[in-house]
Amino acid sequence: MVVRDMPQAASPPALLAPIVEVWEEAVWQAAEAAHRDRLQPVVDARDAVHAQFGKDPVLDFLFSYYSLRPSRLLQWTPPPGVLLVGPAARRFAALEGCVQTADGVRVDPTLVPVRRRRAVVWIQELLERTASRPASYGCHGMHEWAMVYRSDDIRHSQVPLRMEPAALAAFVEQSTVVCSHWDAFRFFTPAARPLNRLQPTREGVVDLEQPGCVHAAMDLYKWAYKMRPWVAAELVADAFLLAVEARRLDMQASPYDLRSQGIEAIPVETEEGRAVYRARQRVISEGGVALRERLIAAYGWIAQHMGDPEEP
Repeated sequence: MVVRDMPQAASPPALLAPIVEVWEEAVWQAAEAAHRDRLQPVVDARDAVHAQFGKDPVLDFLFSYYSLRPSRLLQWTPPPGVLLVGPAARRFAALEGCVQTADGVRVDPTLVPVRRRRAVVWIQELLERTASRPASYGCHGMHEWAMVYRSDDIRHSQVPLRMEPAALAAFVEQSTVVCSHWDAFRFFTPAARPLNRLQPTREGVVDLEQPGCVHAAMDLYKWAYKMRPWVAAELVADAFLLAVEARRLDMQASPYDLRSQGIEAIPVETEEGRAVYRARQRVISEGGVALRERLIAAYGWIAQHMGDPEEP
């Protein structure tokens, strides 16, 4: 990528974070196009699944449970520390977190709203403490089974289960259920909650999150887009694509029969299936390690320049 250094004197003194690169119009427009070209096929694939089946169990989750709309995912933003120049860059000044200066348009961390600064500190701590723990690979995706255990209220009732209810209940009861992720555990059926070896709480998220968890890998996408544009669009895209893989594994190991949509089951009710799950889980977890470190650095940059998180 061709860039030129920004003379530090040209940065307005009110903006605390330094500009480290200046991107000419052709450079940032190419980056913007590459971002869209990378993600558009995924969004288009979801539309194709909708046209054929009405729902997409992988991508619908990522665009509903996680609240970033496809149009916003496709929207590129200036990377932190980069100044965009050229007349066309002015349109980015209208985005939250961006500012127009005499030299161009840039992301300004001092524009992080006061009400969100404590969240920055909390998320950074969550990421750091998760990264400090050893990864555990023993859950075998049982959270999805616990969400339908001994219940007539099936979340994805439009697709069949792979087992009859009695057989499914027996399988859950003879399995090890060890879910550390609060946002999965809270959807367990009442009957399934006591079967979990851990009892996560919302307040204890920081104490239990561990890097082997598939949902912890998915949540890297949430922590990336929550602080757009102060977190780079490229990092948001990387986290989203890892979340797609994590959610696909989630559905393959679930009790749902999704073969009609091209999603082959990983039979975690067998030792061979559990071995496949662990191998896939490890790959996703290892991908999450690098993403988590990048997010920790991004949140550190935000925290350094955003101002006092305790400001009233």
